[in-house]
Order: sequence, then C-alpha cells, then structure tokens
Amino acid sequence: MSGKKFDKQVVRRLLRYTRPYAGYLILAMLSALIGVALSLWVPVLIGDAVDCIIEAGKVEFAPLLQVLIKIGVVTALSALFQWLMAYFTNIITYRTVMDLRNQLFRKLHSVPLKYIDGTSHGDIISRVVNDIDQVSDGLLQGFTQLFTGIVTIVGTLVFMLAANVWVALLVFVLTPLSLFVASFIAKNTYRHFRGQTAIQGRLSGYVEEMVSNQKLVKGFGFERRSMEKFGQINAELYTEGQKAQFFSSLSNPCTRFVNAIVYAAVGIAGAFSTLAGFMTVGQISMFLSYANQYTKPFNEVTGIITQLQTAFASAQRVFAVMDEPAEEPDPADAVEKTSCEGAVEISHVDFSYDPTRPLIQDMNLSVKPGSRIAIVGPTGCGKTTLINLLMRFYEVNSGSISVDGTPVRRMTRGGLRALYGMVLQESWLYSASVRDNIAYGKPDASLDEVIAAAKSAHADSFIRRLPDGYNTIIAEDGGNLSQGQRQLLCIARVMLADPPMLILDEATSNIDTRTEILVQRAFEKMMEGRTSFIVAHRLSTIREADVILVMDQGHIVEQGTHEALLAKGGFYARLYNSQFARADD
Repeated sequence: MSGKKFDKQVVRRLLRYTRPYAGYLILAMLSALIGVALSLWVPVLIGDAVDCIIEAGKVEFAPLLQVLIKIGVVTALSALFQWLMAYFTNIITYRTVMDLRNQLFRKLHSVPLKYIDGTSHGDIISRVVNDIDQVSDGLLQGFTQLFTGIVTIVGTLVFMLAANVWVALLVFVLTPLSLFVASFIAKNTYRHFRGQTAIQGRLSGYVEEMVSNQKLVKGFGFERRSMEKFGQINAELYTEGQKAQFFSSLSNPCTRFVNAIVYAAVGIAGAFSTLAGFMTVGQISMFLSYANQYTKPFNEVTGIITQLQTAFASAQRVFAVMDEPAEEPDPADAVEKTSCEGAVEISHVDFSYDPTRPLIQDMNLSVKPGSRIAIVGPTGCGKTTLINLLMRFYEVNSGSISVDGTPVRRMTRGGLRALYGMVLQESWLYSASVRDNIAYGKPDASLDEVIAAAKSAHADSFIRRLPDGYNTIIAEDGGNLSQGQRQLLCIARVMLADPPMLILDEATSNIDTRTEILVQRAFEKMMEGRTSFIVAHRLSTIREADVILVMDQGHIVEQGTHEALLAKGGFYARLYNSQFARADD
C-alpha cells in the first residue's frame, strides 16, 4: 500500500472516531474562525496606528489612542477564542483516543487465543499504550494546526486582496514553494517513522521478556547476551530514528528560507507601490505582518510532520490489531448451559496448530458423568492441547466435542467455560486483595464463602499471617507471594466457583509434598460427582483415576485403569516404571 493511499485511509478511519464529538468539532472550528479573524484584524489596526504618525513631531494622538484601545480589546478577544479552540480540540482528541484504546482492549478479548499466543506480548502492550499515545499527540497537533492554519491562510489572502490585489497575488504565486518543500519532506519521513515504530514494538517485546524472566536470565548467566541483543535492537532503532529525524529536521529551515523569500518580495513590492503612491507606509507594515502570518501555518504544518508521520505509522499498528479476525461468534440460537451432568463425547477430532504439522488425529473418547479422566504422556504429546479444545480456546479442525449430547459449537463460549473450573500449572493473580483474587470467578461471594474456600485449599493459615490478612494487596502477578502460595490461591478460586466439571493441569506441581497431600484430599472431596480431567506428569498422583488416557504424538495410545495399564506392560507401564526407577536410583 502506498504511503499516500495509506494516509488517506488512516485519516478517514481516525475521523470516524470523532463523529460522536461533532458538536465540539463545530465549536472548535467557530472558535478558530473568530480567533484568527480577530488576529488578522490586528495588522490593519497597526497600519492605521502607523498612519496616525504623520511625520517627526506631528502625531494625531486622539485617533492613535482609539486605535490602541481597539488593538488591546481585539488581541484579548483573539486570545480568548484561541484558548476555547484549544479546549474543544483537547476534548475531541482525548475522548477519541479513549474510545480507540477501549475498542482496542475489547478487541484483544475477542481475537482468537491463537493471535495472543503467536504475538509478542510486549509488542501488544506497546500498541495499546505507546502507539495510541502517538496517535493522541498527532491528533491534538493536527486538529490545532489545521483549524488555525487553514483559516489563517484563507483569511490572510482575503485581507491582502482587499488592501492591494497585486501584492497579494505575488504572495499567492510564491506559495507553491512552501507546499513543494512540505510534500517532499513528508514523503521521505513516513517510511522511516513506520520502520521506527515497528522496531519500538520489537524493543518493547524484548524488554518485557527479559524483565519478566530476570531470575532465569541471572540464573543462566544470560546478562551479557541479553545486553548484546538489546544493544543490537537499540542500534537499529537509533539508525532508523536518526534517518527519520534527519528528514523531519529539514522542515523548519527549508520552510523558513521560503518564508524569507516571500517576506523580502512583499517588502520590495510594497516599497515600489508606496513610491508610486498606491500604498501608505501603514499598509506596507500591514502587508509585512500578513506575509509573516500567511507563511506561519506552513511552518507549523511542516514542523509537526514528525508528529503526524509517527501518528500515522502508530495508527497503522493499532488498526492492524483492529483488523484481526475475531473469534467466530456464537450461533444466534446457541445454548447457554448453567449446569450439566458431565458427559463429554469426543468424536473423530483432528487438530493442529500448524497445518503442516499434524498433532491430534482422529481422537475418540467417551467420558461418563462424574468420571475422573487422567491424561498422561511425554512432553508435546497433546495433553494441554486437549484441554484447549475442551475449553474452546482453539476450535477443532474437524470432528466434534459435545457436553451432555450438545455439541460445544452449539453452546455459548461463556456458558461452556463456566461449566469448568480450571487450575493451571502457571498460576495467575492480579494486583488486588487476596479476597478479590479468590473471588475472581464469583465476585459477589461473601467473606465467609471466601474463607471457606481458602480453608478447603489449605490457604487460610498463610493468608492470616499476611500483613492485612484477606485484605492484603497482592503485587502484580503475585510477586510478593511464593509460587506455592500463589497456586493455593488459584486452587481456592476454583473451589469457591464450585463448577460442575474440573480441569487440573499439573495443579499441584508447584507446592511442597506435605501441602500437596492436603490439597489432594481437598481435590478428592471436590471431585466427588464431578467429571474431572487431570493432566499429570507425576503418575503417582493419578492412581485413583477412573480412566487414564495415555497420549503420544497426538494419539490416545492406551486407556484404562492404573492397574490394568500396568498389567498390560505397555507405554504407560514404561512411563510409570521409569519414574520409580529414577527414584530408587
């Protein structure tokens, strides 16, 4: 897509977000019109004041005083309307950007999980925060300069034509020089600013990656290599930014040079006109002021080229997320289940993240209500993928999954996911109180319910030892808690939600053995009568499962009870014995 075509599309798209604030837009334009008209009247009054000074020692003081009073009043009113214009444009800009950021954040909740998994999280954050800030700055500058600039150019021409047509035409003929300079600079800066914003996104992603994993960086002595990588990306940003700033820095010197030519031409033409008797000295003063005011908008426009080009490049990155295909919407007649028996049927399911690398092929499974299904197998065999499909985080490529006989595609995603309580290996907490984190899935839960859930998860004792107990504010991502404590809170969260089905993906892998025994007992109680899917690497934790699914390379290679699979002496038996053999060694 060409830069020119892109600019038009971006401008049109951004302006659509300003439509709800059209009233403020009209008020801003009226304020700009009145403010600029008043400011353009000032040179006329100054010219009148100059003409009141006839010669040395001969000044018409009474008319001069009246003119000076008028200048003071007009200047004050002009300043007032310019302030009103800035006030209204600020409202338009910040409300527009607020709407844009809200829509972008909503979009992140509607895109498929595949997009979130496949995109750098730091880059996404950069688009939501930094890029929209750049759009905000560009809009604010654009509205302010365009309103005043257009009115100033048109108004100045009208005033000059009324005073002297030939001098006004001279100014008008020299105008294309400024336009040519501005156009040349704009074409050369856009390409570099687009590259600069892309590198900024990469840099944000890398910084987020390194900061969030500092323990691993230090633990593996990766500091030097991480700094080298950061320095490499930073050097690319420096090079691209330097080129962008070089072209944009040409704008003011070049346009000021053109403006000086215009000013000199007006001065010379005015002097000859005065000698010929066509103009007064006061009118020359007025024309020189107008020459400055007429060329000033060109200076301002070219001066904000950097801001505008950065804003356009940032808007492209924001709209790229906006244009991502959303999740397939739920059917209009989708079923909203609030409860279920827990019968799950997987029929001839095929799925792969990459079409060139098949993962799950022709999977079939029938789960009875209340069953405990353990899923085991080597890393990368498809255990977590199966959980993603059950929760509809990803859609199957072919085949079907149903709950109580209803295909999940005929159910609302929210309703389906509410049927499951999920505890993952990676715990997630947000910056809020302990109570709020436990009640995340049931915000209206009473404190007694929260405490009961915490006791069931064996988290109550450590919570009460925190500085403010259940009102203790947890740092971002649970930074002020141990990994085991974070996991206990996640388990308590599910126990409070009390869902009809459970998914436990290595739920006790990050807690100590003694606490694990207590939590396993709590799980035993919670799993009674509930269909439960348990992903485990430690096979000793799933001996009591009703059915153990043994997966390898996306296929269920064995299934049965613990005793039956051991007796069979197959894949499961080798996995199980290898764990205990290592323990014996």
